Amino acid sequence: MMITLPTAGKEAKIRYLDGDYQIVSGGSFVTCAVTGRPIALEDLKYWSVARQEAYVDAAASYEAEKKAMQG
Repeated sequence: MMITLPTAGKEAKIRYLDGDYQIVSGGSFVTCAVTGRPIALEDLKYWSVARQEAYVDAAASYEAEKKAMQG
């Protein structure tokens, strides 16, 4: 018997904090602000507190930072 969690396959709403995040609305993933790829919550390592965005990897985080610095 397979047990399905009510939040499986649903995008979570997250409040990004310094070194941590708070789940505002349950889900199993967030979406990368740069690539649009889904990021499982257990794999979420990169985000911006200032922009409240998640990133799939360090390269995507760097691209967002460069874009933000350009204005």
